[in-house]
Amino acid sequence: MRKSLLALAAVAGLLFTTAGTANAYEPVNIVHTERVQAGPYGLTVGFSTWPLKAMQSLDFTFIPDGGIEGKSGTLAMSGPDGAQRRAQPLVRHPRKREVWGLDVRSMPRPGDWTFRFTVNGPAGSGTGELRALPVLDQPGPPMALSWAISTLPLIGLVVLVVVAWRRTRGRLRGGELPAIG
Repeated sequence: MRKSLLALAAVAGLLFTTAGTANAYEPVNIVHTERVQAGPYGLTVGFSTWPLKAMQSLDFTFIPDGGIEGKSGTLAMSGPDGAQRRAQPLVRHPRKREVWGLDVRSMPRPGDWTFRFTVNGPAGSGTGELRALPVLDQPGPPMALSWAISTLPLIGLVVLVVVAWRRTRGRLRGGELPAIG
């Protein structure tokens, strides 16, 4: 009995000591960086995947020289079609709290993108651009083909329900009741 309790306590101890690391967030792994000069502020733009591909989730980090304390900023992205998206405030990355960033974002279409940064801080305000950021075509099959293949099980289920409904409807209309027991 004593050995069983000791073994149970050891297993419980291992569970509680390893649970914290198992629940930890995966760190942001930056594999490529670009430099942007936004007025008096140097900014390092980091990417978790390189080269960038359309419709592929990735993390962006924006690290001003000297850190983000006492600074604020906005980011506006322009797509290859020239349409500018609404400027959004630069906020802390949810998994890398000491820098600004975007978590699990994707670029909707391939082409050359432009990121326009406005940074406000003790040295005033500055604007800079990261131009001609190349985004390649979406990996894998085209989106329409992917959706068509993924709906095949749903179509099969609908056909199965219709066939079953038609078979049971004829029996019930003919006055036959299924035998119970």
